Amino acid sequence: MLPIDRQQKILAWLKEEGTLRVSEISSRLGVSEMTVYRDLKPLLEENKVQKTSNGISTSERRGIPTDSCIYCLKPATSRRSVQLVKKDHSIEQACCPHCGLLRYDDIKEDVVQILCRDFLTDMTISGKTATFVIGADLNLNCCHPQVIAFDSNKQARQFQTGFGGHLYNFQRAISAISEEMQGSGCCHD
Repeated sequence: MLPIDRQQKILAWLKEEGTLRVSEISSRLGVSEMTVYRDLKPLLEENKVQKTSNGISTSERRGIPTDSCIYCLKPATSRRSVQLVKKDHSIEQACCPHCGLLRYDDIKEDVVQILCRDFLTDMTISGKTATFVIGADLNLNCCHPQVIAFDSNKQARQFQTGFGGHLYNFQRAISAISEEMQGSGCCHD
C-alpha cells in the first residue's frame, strides 16, 4: 500500500473514531510505528491531524496554526501561555491566562484540566489552584486586562505589593475579567 493510501485510511478512521493511538494505526495497517509516524508527518504539517495526549486526532481548527491562541489568535508561544486539556484528549493553546480563563469559561464542560505557568518560577501549575493578579502596573504586551498566574498565594501578594493589581482565585478571576471587559468591549476586537 502506498503512503497516500495509508494516509487516506488514517484520515477516514480518525473522522469516524475521533482519536487513535499510533500503535493501533500500526496494527490496523500492518506496518511499523515508524512508518505510521512518516505517514503522519505531512498530515501534521498540513494541520489535517493533531497530536493529543492520547494519540492522534483530527484537527478541529483547520486554518488556525497550532501555535496560535485559540481565543485571540496571537502567538501562544510565550512563557505565559495556557493549555486547556479537553475530555477528547485534544489540547487548546491560549496566549495568556486572560484568554485561557475566558476560553475555559466558554467550554468548561469539555475541559478536564487547565495548565498555566507560574510567572516567577516558569513551572507548570494547575489553573484551578493558582492565584491570579489582575490589573498589575506592568506592561506584558498581551491581552487586557492583564492576568498573571502564581502558584503561591504568598508570592502573588508580594508581587501585588510592588506592582499593584488585585488577587483572585480561579473562579473569581474569570468573573473579574468578564466584568472588566463588559464596559470596554473585548480586547481582541
